[in-house]
Amino acid sequence: MRVLVLGGHGFAGRSVVTALRAAGHDVTPASRRDGLDLTSLDQTLAWLTAQKPEVVVNCAALVGSLNFVTSLAAEVVDTNLRMLTNLYRALAERLPTAVLVQPVANCAFPGELTLYREQDLWSGPIHRSVLSYGATRRMMTVLAECYAMQHGLRTITLYTPNMYGPFDSPDPNKAHALNALCARVVKAHAEHADITAWGTGAPVREWLYAGDFARVIAAVLAQLPDKRWDTPFNIGQKAGLSIAALLELVIAATGYAGAVQWDRDKPDGAPRKVMDDVLFRQRLPDFAFTPLADGIAATVVWYREIYPY
Repeated sequence: MRVLVLGGHGFAGRSVVTALRAAGHDVTPASRRDGLDLTSLDQTLAWLTAQKPEVVVNCAALVGSLNFVTSLAAEVVDTNLRMLTNLYRALAERLPTAVLVQPVANCAFPGELTLYREQDLWSGPIHRSVLSYGATRRMMTVLAECYAMQHGLRTITLYTPNMYGPFDSPDPNKAHALNALCARVVKAHAEHADITAWGTGAPVREWLYAGDFARVIAAVLAQLPDKRWDTPFNIGQKAGLSIAALLELVIAATGYAGAVQWDRDKPDGAPRKVMDDVLFRQRLPDFAFTPLADGIAATVVWYREIYPY
């Protein structure tokens, strides 16, 4: 089928494009480099009219580190909201029969939860450290329901843990957390420098390899008529690891032998983010996730290939 991947040249989008092409779909990646600015309604309308996709996978977002989403909080919330509202308006006007597939990052869940179940999305406030971005991810679920009510627009919503893998930025202010850690250790190893890690190392996170995220989307599209997908669900493994333990895995993958210091003045964020996996295992019982050590090794290879940065 014809698939338009928004943010298709970016971190997660590149993996989605590769996986869907391998599954036989006619895939077009689109982002600013192609002349598509989703903050422009006119450009969004023009692209959808020209491409006429049957499925739109939305991997486009303005996001970065904790420092990025707090220091640029107003810009993050404004830009992401405009991108989302323009996309939904354009789909309703030009392609109301298309299916929108969208990942919703787990920062949309209440910050005080220790286990993220789908039904608990609105059970408390978002952690303030990710308010600007997490609030726009919650709004994705509101837009999905409202546009289904009025226009019959179909959205498939996937709640995702923290993602990692190749193709992300080496800039620690822009990269996803685990990717930034890999980039920093690769650089320190090459330059025989010490490492300063943010926070205490205590927070526990669940990690999703971008290639696995892409394979889940391919599996969903293979069963697209099944209306079970219309109920949002976690891509969950119900397993987490502390940042300190994670760093040890990255160090093992790089062979780094220098010193590690923890900057406790930097924020930790929410103490624990682990996704419940009950619905996921009901829907994709045989799905095999990439082992964390293997995914980190592939990520380290990517950063070594693009070093120096």
